[in-house]
Amino acid sequence: MNKPKHHLFICGSVRANGEPKGVCHKNESIALLSYAQGEVKDRMLDEVEISMTGCMNMCARGPVLIDYPAGRFYEKVSEDLIDSILDAIEDGEVCEENLIED
Repeated sequence: MNKPKHHLFICGSVRANGEPKGVCHKNESIALLSYAQGEVKDRMLDEVEISMTGCMNMCARGPVLIDYPAGRFYEKVSEDLIDSILDAIEDGEVCEENLIED
């Protein structure tokens, strides 16, 4: 397996017992996961991987996405924001929209 340049983690709000709860789940983060996976495949971005995480404890900002290993956190993720993030990755840039700076 090749190590991806960008591993995008989308919060799935899943608790340790496997139960989905919280803001990200209620704001369709699972659908965003499927959308992001489809976009990566359609764009043939071999150096980008998409995964779901358990709760990131950032519910007030959800859905949340992390670009690893760059360490960029994004809040209020939507399909449009995923497109902007992937566009920036393709262009070798950083998407500044909804980037958490704290």
